[in-house]
Amino acid sequence: MKQIDKSLEKVLFELFDSRKFSALSDVLLSMNPADAGLFLNMIPEESLAGVFARIPVANAGLLFVELDDQVRPVLIKGMDDPQLSSLLGSLYMDDVISLVRLLDDPQKERVKMLLEPDRASELAMMLAYKPDSIGSLMNTSFIVLNPEMSIKDAVAYIRVAGLGKETVNVCYVTDSSRRLVGSLGLRSLVTARDDKMPVGTVMDSQPVSVDVNDDKEKVSNDFGKYDLTVMPVTDSQKRLCGIVTVDDVLDVVQNEATEDMQKMAAIIPSETPYLKTSVWKIWKARIPWLLVLMIGATFTAKVITAFESALSACVILTAFIPMLMDTAGNAGSQASVTVVRSLALGDLKFQDLFKVLWKEMRVAVLCGVSLVVCNFAKLLLIDKVSVTVGLTVCAALFVAVIISKLIGSALPLLLGKIGLDPAVMAGPVLTTMVDALTLVIYFTIATKILGLA
Repeated sequence: MKQIDKSLEKVLFELFDSRKFSALSDVLLSMNPADAGLFLNMIPEESLAGVFARIPVANAGLLFVELDDQVRPVLIKGMDDPQLSSLLGSLYMDDVISLVRLLDDPQKERVKMLLEPDRASELAMMLAYKPDSIGSLMNTSFIVLNPEMSIKDAVAYIRVAGLGKETVNVCYVTDSSRRLVGSLGLRSLVTARDDKMPVGTVMDSQPVSVDVNDDKEKVSNDFGKYDLTVMPVTDSQKRLCGIVTVDDVLDVVQNEATEDMQKMAAIIPSETPYLKTSVWKIWKARIPWLLVLMIGATFTAKVITAFESALSACVILTAFIPMLMDTAGNAGSQASVTVVRSLALGDLKFQDLFKVLWKEMRVAVLCGVSLVVCNFAKLLLIDKVSVTVGLTVCAALFVAVIISKLIGSALPLLLGKIGLDPAVMAGPVLTTMVDALTLVIYFTIATKILGLA
């Protein structure tokens, strides 16, 4: 995580501790808003209102959007109506929507009442979109041009209308029904040889766009695919509804990646930063899956109990159980994480199941052979076991690696097909399943090769 320079941080805290909020505000405004936000997120929430009261209205929005999600609602409650109204006026609509989604019902109504009527209507329309759709993230502050407009008139229009817009680097061209017919970069406008030419002659007549109901994660992948910094959002009739910018999409990518990591580690996702999350909340996020996995591990114990007589007849087999379980679990996790990531990027679909299984089968054989060769040499030269015990362990290892990789690659695709989140099964749950199967494979092979009852 990025941090503020220590000397600057010391100055900021000295100003804060001495209650010199006006001077503190001046220093914060001289910093990059993202860096200033890092400091603001470190000071006590109850003191934020006093700091923000000294920040000019024109700059308050820039700093406000850098605050953590759990801090912004607290700050809002500490503001009086005139201060909050000024703050809302300095925010883009997508930032207002992001804020409203964090508030309780009384504060939501308060925000709606303080917004100008046209912005309040726009807010109501935007909140109607599903939270996971790109419509809930889009911004309605952008430049729209007419295809018959001359380049000269377009440039003049942008100079006036561009103030306060989210972006003017890319403008969009619509027809009389507001259907998207093209996009136009600022470079194309200012480098045109004849400024009397109509906009329609220099625009891109096949702009990449997304549907307003598309999932945010899918749209973030489209940004990477087409190398865009801004993308238009249209409805089912191809009417231009808004735009989404790359900075908003980066937040989506970061949040989705964090959520997937938490799920893979068997933790209920949380949007609160770690140091600001209470011990009680962390416990609630972790304990459900730990309980499930603990219960799941009882299957492993039952397998060992079922083969207790075999273990008694050849105690040395017990020493290799951890190695077999860990190796099989790691092999399955490798395949699972690779497939989950490919699913998230849109590189794989359920229809690719057999292609994935065939590829992982070949990979598993190569990995299994490599592991068996190394392990067999270790068993004979270092562990000094008999050849039959060595063959037993290595045979179990080979089969377990193949089975684990096949399960690890197939499970995310199957879960996605039935509408469940593949990331949930990519970590400890998969390992628990593989542990039990590995033991069954191990003891079954041992009874056959070693003739154990």
